Amino acid sequence: MRKSKIEWTEQTWNPSAGCTKISQGCKNCYAEKMAIRLQAMGVEGYENGFKFNIVPSRLNDPYKRKIPTVYFVNSMSDIFHKDMPEEYLDRIFEVIENTPHHTYQILTKRADRMYDYFSKNPVPSNVWLGVTVENKQQGLPRIDRLRHLKAKLLFLSIEPLLEDLGTINLTNIGWVIVGGESGNRARPMDKEWVVNIKKQCETEGIAFFFKQWGTWGEDKVKRSKKLNGKELEGKIWQQYPKIIEQQFEVI
Repeated sequence: MRKSKIEWTEQTWNPSAGCTKISQGCKNCYAEKMAIRLQAMGVEGYENGFKFNIVPSRLNDPYKRKIPTVYFVNSMSDIFHKDMPEEYLDRIFEVIENTPHHTYQILTKRADRMYDYFSKNPVPSNVWLGVTVENKQQGLPRIDRLRHLKAKLLFLSIEPLLEDLGTINLTNIGWVIVGGESGNRARPMDKEWVVNIKKQCETEGIAFFFKQWGTWGEDKVKRSKKLNGKELEGKIWQQYPKIIEQQFEVI
């Protein structure tokens, strides 16, 4: 558990590690590259590189922190991975329920398993649920699963944004995060794709958070993501959701 460099959270908590690629958004996975480095350093959980495994020694870490904290759960894995044991998943949510002073952000590409799990179990009141949306074919169907779940907040991580998503059904969504891809093999992102999403968020009154351009700048020049920055149309857009009690539309 460590302080995160991810702008939209405070700490990361990884009770499991490793993952499996299942969609276009996984092609240049940052966590896979980091896992190889952690394996070389001998860090627990990465003995087999990026192979999925549970890490029980980290399970109780949130109990040790008394200060209310926003946790991104499994930044190096996916909590709803097919190899995640149901019993261990239950234990993760037991820790979450027993630490109501913390807020837990859960992001997945496995929207079907998340939907199935919460069809049988209530979503803890301190959990925000999100899905990754990288394209139309694989990403948009995840939103249709997510919107039917009731959580304190439902959010989208549209990163890496790989194409124009067109009109998005944002019913029940309270926060949208957008970002371009980083790394030497990063795929470029068009400004028009981002602006399209921003305008839809503004129309629906949804908080819009533009994380970064990534390796390709707004001008379509390839350079370090730090140099490309995070300005969109000359302004930084990093809105956070106002959490009161999300009102869900009956679908």
